[in-house]
Amino acid sequence: MKPRTPFALFTTTGALAAILLAGGGQAAAAPAHNPVATAHGTFGQYTEGRTASTYDPELVPEGARAGVFSLSTPALGTTTKLAVTGLVPERHYGAHVHTKPCGATGTDAGPHFQHVQDPVSPSTDPAYANPDNEVWLDFTTDTRGTGLALSHVDWSYGERRPASVVIHEHHTSSAPGEAGGAGARLACVNVNF
Repeated sequence: MKPRTPFALFTTTGALAAILLAGGGQAAAAPAHNPVATAHGTFGQYTEGRTASTYDPELVPEGARAGVFSLSTPALGTTTKLAVTGLVPERHYGAHVHTKPCGATGTDAGPHFQHVQDPVSPSTDPAYANPDNEVWLDFTTDTRGTGLALSHVDWSYGERRPASVVIHEHHTSSAPGEAGGAGARLACVNVNF
């Protein structure tokens, strides 16, 4: 039997979400936004319309791949999965959902998406910059450079929606004054949340 790759898991999870959201034939009002979001891309230099961009090819090589799956509903909260292949083996990375789409530089993706926004920017207060108020997807790659991350928060996206997942230099800090910090922005994946 062929082993499942992280991308096959996304397909299975996506099919399950579609069945759960179908509602067993009961009529329901259409949601304002699709509660399921997926993105799959191969990292390369940023160009307009590219799904996955790398800003540091040594740590996120061109040709590496990423997949994102998100399910966000008021009844279930928000579950987000990130799968990567082709990264540096046995290395810690940070990753978060960001407010804006990917751009020519990592800073173009804006700050981390926060359910309750910190009035101070950049946000380093652990009361706001934490894995319950943001979507943190830190992961460690295996010996083949594959990594998986999963986040679940009790809230769902409303009218204000994020637009990307940014991969950072190291795991995310939760210490006061540096909470939410994860080093340089190495790569970005556009996601239509």
